[in-house]
Amino acid sequence: MAVNLVNVEAVSKVYGTRALLDGVSLGVSEGDRIGVVGRNGDGKTTLIRMIAKLEDADTGRVTHSGGLRIGVLTQHDSLDPAATVRHEVIGDLADHEWAGSAKIRDVLTGLFGGLDLPGFPQGLDTVIGPLSGGERRRIALAKLLIAEQDLIVLDEPTNHLDVEGIAWLARHLQERRSALVCVTHDRWFLDQVCTRMWDVQRGSVHEYEGGYSDYVFARAERERIAATEEVKRQNLMRKELAWLRRGAPARTSKPRYRIEAANELIADVPPPRDTSELMKFANARLGRTVFDLEDVTVTAGPKVLLKHLTWQLGPGDRIGLVGVNGAGKTSLLRALADAATTRGEEQPAGGRIVVGKTVRLAYLSQDVAELPATLRVLEAVQQVRDRVDLGKGREMTAGQLCEQFGFTKEKQWTPVGDLSGGERRRLQLLRLLMDEPNVLFLDEPTNDLDIETLTQLEDLLDGWPGSMVVISHDRFFIERTTDKTFALLGDATLRMLPRGIDEYLERRRRMIETAAPVPAAAASAPVREKSAGDSRAAKKELQKIERQLDKVSEKEAALHARIAENATDFEQVAKLDAELRELAAQREDLETRWLELAEDA
Repeated sequence: MAVNLVNVEAVSKVYGTRALLDGVSLGVSEGDRIGVVGRNGDGKTTLIRMIAKLEDADTGRVTHSGGLRIGVLTQHDSLDPAATVRHEVIGDLADHEWAGSAKIRDVLTGLFGGLDLPGFPQGLDTVIGPLSGGERRRIALAKLLIAEQDLIVLDEPTNHLDVEGIAWLARHLQERRSALVCVTHDRWFLDQVCTRMWDVQRGSVHEYEGGYSDYVFARAERERIAATEEVKRQNLMRKELAWLRRGAPARTSKPRYRIEAANELIADVPPPRDTSELMKFANARLGRTVFDLEDVTVTAGPKVLLKHLTWQLGPGDRIGLVGVNGAGKTSLLRALADAATTRGEEQPAGGRIVVGKTVRLAYLSQDVAELPATLRVLEAVQQVRDRVDLGKGREMTAGQLCEQFGFTKEKQWTPVGDLSGGERRRLQLLRLLMDEPNVLFLDEPTNDLDIETLTQLEDLLDGWPGSMVVISHDRFFIERTTDKTFALLGDATLRMLPRGIDEYLERRRRMIETAAPVPAAAASAPVREKSAGDSRAAKKELQKIERQLDKVSEKEAALHARIAENATDFEQVAKLDAELRELAAQREDLETRWLELAEDA
């Protein structure tokens, strides 16, 4: 029988005139992996702070088992600004001690991309004070994960992590024995890591078995049974249910929803998007040209981020853009936005961007635009437009769209100055959509948005006819709203990934394992007709390359085995690692050539 670690008994907490938690009783046992969800401001963070005894309850009590070792990641770290990363994360361990620990190596590589902390000015000896909030948060998370705990409590652990870092963290937590309580809006992460869910709503906490997918079905079924009117049935996240049932099954091993009830609930729900219909409408609004890039070079100061890029964003294209931090995702969007603003007069450092004559661009940047603090929410939206045409005969008033974005009739009269960061983000996006754009650039649109608001935004974007590029570390959001995935891997090229984010993670994992950058791919070339002779020659060379790749794989496996045998001999490991880098470069060259030849064959 699992040992009980934490007991929460009849706990209540009131802020001002609002009861965040009202008589809540819960328990956390050994082996529990609990995800905490709910609207922003409903008490998720307050609940886990009380579980960790960082905050006292007004009534009721929280008890810990004797000798409980608990690790907590809050939204504000307590790192010493005068200390170095080494001091905070590794402590007094000598180099040979921490370098010999597989756990420490895994954490440093997973969160920072390497044992030497690439990206930090002095590596492990970097002083913490001048670092950004995101860098400090990763340091706090590394410090927590290197320690041993019975219970880990995490508040938004995926913030400031990229897609790759989030995938690593999910794997790491799956392999740990510690119990886990985690607040996050990342639905993919919840599905990977959690086997129970707590839904914080209006002072109560509802418990569900399984991960996020199971929770969606169970909650919808619960509300379906309780619903007495069809109008309420329409608000049961039915589109997201349809998406989950038509896509991959729930990833957790203990689904508890009733499949028959779920299928009945979504039987009359159409696919999330009618892609062909949206493409027709997008063509009508945009014409043939949206953005055409010809041999484009994008720079940030002296650094070349993209070079010789020939690419086209067409009418109705829905693109997800992923990549390592600093590879140029935001810079690429800015270059396109600048060209759109000046109608092609402002061009990038090299090459040419052609902008369609009918393009009306809306760009949601990572910076929240400042609005007068005294302006009411509804007034801020009506400043742009009173009504918006959503296409296919659908029209909404400013007030109706406000409600769809979680601003109730009462909240619409709240001054902008009183809104939280997440609410301002929602308002910023709402104002952009009210301007009836036909091209959307969304740079980290999910920041500070709770799950209910995300599902509402996804539902709105399902029927939005136009071209769209989304940069996001939220894998669920990208897979849900876009049709194609492109990646910037830090090699100054843009690559299409037919298998989406799974392919991106595989490529990045291979790069990290070999500690070698991917070489730049050849510039895109005009398509030409292939002759039968071309095809035969390509097939012959493909077979040759495949044999060479097999040999490279055998050599890499042998080198990995030798590195493992000589793990404590740093000089020998460095020599073997250099050989591994050379093999990795050979492999990438061969794979690049294989992809080029595959078209000819």
